Amino acid sequence: MTWLILIKLPDTDKCYCLFLILSPLFLLASLLWSTVRSKRSQSTSLQQGIIAKTSLSSPPWPEVRLPDPLEEAKYHAEVVQKVNEMITTGQYGRLFAVVHFASKQWKVTSEDLILMENVLPAECGDRIRLEKVLLVGADDFTLIGKPLLGKDLVRVEATVIEKTESWPRINMKFWKRHNYQRKKIIVQPQTVLRINTIEIAPCLS
Repeated sequence: MTWLILIKLPDTDKCYCLFLILSPLFLLASLLWSTVRSKRSQSTSLQQGIIAKTSLSSPPWPEVRLPDPLEEAKYHAEVVQKVNEMITTGQYGRLFAVVHFASKQWKVTSEDLILMENVLPAECGDRIRLEKVLLVGADDFTLIGKPLLGKDLVRVEATVIEKTESWPRINMKFWKRHNYQRKKIIVQPQTVLRINTIEIAPCLS
């Protein structure tokens, strides 16, 4: 078999003719090589679908299985029913709550005293309600808000006992050999609250 090949040199207008004589053995070898390459490509494509068993493909910890939604709803209904029975009978012990007040979180129970460095518009003897309740707990159950509990679910009331000032703190600045000395007395207003009651709704939804 004879092939005629035209070769053009770059940056020139000249073309050269090249006669190439191919033997049958060369053609057979080229066909065999093409078939081998196609089979290799197929085998590599199949191997790419197989993932080796490593710590990333199969982690050492057990597989986490999500619970059945029906069983979870049934369990939730049973827990709510038990909590409602405790609330109606009053057999839940002493309640405690975590409230957000004056930019801080306080864990309180009934008859607790809170000393905060803040000014309240209420006067001494006034009764206030702490509305931002994050959590309420008892001996056998705990209600957690996301992030707050509803106002109709929990009610925390307190009374303003005293409005006073903190002990004076002295902030002193001194720079030796420069005749520099500054003295500042810091006094913070303080308010004392007493937690009166922590009440919970008679029935959970």
